[in-house]
Amino acid sequence: MLPLVGAELTPVQLYRLLLRCCRQLPTAAMQRHYRHAIRQGYVSHSDEDDPERIQMIIQRAVADAAWVLDKYNKKK
Repeated sequence: MLPLVGAELTPVQLYRLLLRCCRQLPTAAMQRHYRHAIRQGYVSHSDEDDPERIQMIIQRAVADAAWVLDKYNKKK
């Protein structure tokens, strides 16, 4: 479900992708926690205007999401 780390995503596409990834988490509490963290990260970086920095943030967010999903999918 996650795109390649090098894929070009807009911040809004990333936000939607990460929220969809939350649905794969096993419990409602985890889903709420990560949705809140995603929202806070989006708001905290909303004033970023450097395109290179934005792409670095997006790549890191995709890699982190893949790690979290892998972590919880291995526990099943």
